Amino acid sequence: MPGLVLASSSPYRRELLQRLQLPFEWAAPHINEEAYTGESAEELTLRLALDKARALAERFPSHLIIGSDQVLLLEGQPVSKPGSHATAASQLRRCSGRTVRFVTSLCVLDSATGDYQQDYVPFEVAFRTLDDASIERYLAYDQPYDCAGSFKAEGLGISLFSALRGDDPTSLIGLPLIRLCEMLRQEGTRIP
Repeated sequence: MPGLVLASSSPYRRELLQRLQLPFEWAAPHINEEAYTGESAEELTLRLALDKARALAERFPSHLIIGSDQVLLLEGQPVSKPGSHATAASQLRRCSGRTVRFVTSLCVLDSATGDYQQDYVPFEVAFRTLDDASIERYLAYDQPYDCAGSFKAEGLGISLFSALRGDDPTSLIGLPLIRLCEMLRQEGTRIP
């Protein structure tokens, strides 16, 4: 069985992949993640997931390489990682009472053959109406400044929501494990 590599520097994706109890390596892919003019969220994330996997193919020539990418859309517009407290507070105020859509793409590349599987998994998060005091309490606790949308669903961020809609809740965190398991099984990987 070929080795498994996660093409990501995200600690959240590594934590998710560890759930499968499979040995794996990880490496940052270092690619340009800018969107092309007119590219949809689905097209962008599919392209970047494949680019991330391909970026590591030479370094890992006989492996299954997992690439993933995610975009958060609020009213059809991408929302980035906040990077600061002020930006996170602003993002959460914008999300208050609204539904946001995540598009998380996944690619499994066989670096020995160049063959790959690809898919994207949509997921929606409905936010309850948030007041400034709730936002500040949340940000003080989770400090989600490296998370798109300024929340950690796997942490206290769940308290910000009124509903979650989608087939795979792990896609919300950045690595759709249900779909990944299907892809890995198609590659002959036995998952406990």
